Amino acid sequence: MRLPKPENKRIVIIGAGFAGISLAKKLRKLPLQVVVVDKHNYHTFQPLLYQVSTGGLEPDSIAYPIRKILKRLRNFYFRLAEVTEIDSENNTLSTSIGEIEYDYLVIATGTKTNYFGNANIEKFALPMKTVPQALDIRSLVLQNFEKADNCSQIDERRALLNFSIIGAGPTGVELAGAFAELKKHVFPKDYRHLNIEEMEIHLFEGSNRVLPPMSKKASSKAQKFLEAFGVRIHLNTIVDTYDGTILKTKDAELYKTKNFIWTAGVTGAPVPGLSEETINNRGARYKVNRFNQVEGYNNIFALGDIAQMTTESYPSGHPQMAQPAIQQGELLAKNLERLENNKPMTPFQYKNKGNMATIGRNKAVVDLPNLEFGGFFAWFIWMFVHLMSLVGFRNRVIVFFNWVYNYINYDKAARLIVRPFKRNL
Repeated sequence: MRLPKPENKRIVIIGAGFAGISLAKKLRKLPLQVVVVDKHNYHTFQPLLYQVSTGGLEPDSIAYPIRKILKRLRNFYFRLAEVTEIDSENNTLSTSIGEIEYDYLVIATGTKTNYFGNANIEKFALPMKTVPQALDIRSLVLQNFEKADNCSQIDERRALLNFSIIGAGPTGVELAGAFAELKKHVFPKDYRHLNIEEMEIHLFEGSNRVLPPMSKKASSKAQKFLEAFGVRIHLNTIVDTYDGTILKTKDAELYKTKNFIWTAGVTGAPVPGLSEETINNRGARYKVNRFNQVEGYNNIFALGDIAQMTTESYPSGHPQMAQPAIQQGELLAKNLERLENNKPMTPFQYKNKGNMATIGRNKAVVDLPNLEFGGFFAWFIWMFVHLMSLVGFRNRVIVFFNWVYNYINYDKAARLIVRPFKRNL
């Protein structure tokens, strides 16, 4: 890999998600050569991926070039590559474009979709973890509506208009709410010759309530909002298999659908090479200490979703959300400075700023450390927090005006099949 020899030390960051970007931005004043490696040349604001899937936003509204984010770093390099192996004995990485040496290594690879070993579901389901996957969902939805508009067979048409979302966490709930808004406000105008009541939205959840990570009050409010939107919620229901047309549950219930979206879980995305004892088998996360050092390694760190730091408050590790990742990245930058100055590092202490989810226009739920509420004010807070969390002034402006346009006109303008979806079987 073509990189100049560093004057001091080199830190390599694998992954440009919330954790990796948060760390890199705080390294500006340190005399380190910073190398970020990612298989995409952009950072994705994942909380708004569902709006790309449902035509509310274009992908460039929630993605931002990594080089532009970190352009103020004095000694920064980005490499578009996929890391294939870590050689901790020689402090080197193997990547798709060559090897790279490091003094400090930070693993911030995040998570990938977890299909729980179900090969059929993995083959036919549509996940939503990346921008291309969100665009696939958008294209398939619109393609199926176009087919339905020209379909005279009622069973086939209903399958094309059946939307089955597996997993009622924040992503599944927000996606179901967005589809419900399309059904109410957008599709009746676009497809005037279709009976829009044939469109069904099913939300499947294995536990006994929607939004299991949030409070019971938030779950109850979210369920009421969804049911008022016409979403059919199936609690305590585990999906057993899907063959591209027929969804079957563990209770042998059958649903015919051409839109099967999987948001039921994630698992860590570790990089091969480190000792197997460093990875928790249940969630495929690296075991780290309070300084985010991977167990058994002094110069290798893991941040965010891929890191499992067990504490009294979080015995299974911190929640796999943006805030723990951002906070860990910011603290590690300070701890690296302390290491360079031969000072003891500061242990990580997560500051829980709350959880939130939106169900649609004027409807959201918010859990703050000492307060739980829902409705219009929660929706306004959700919008403000997500808008200000976007990277780049341009993206904030574009998203803001898109939201204003959508709110005033009851519309979602990005209903384009720019890249037709074709399933690779």
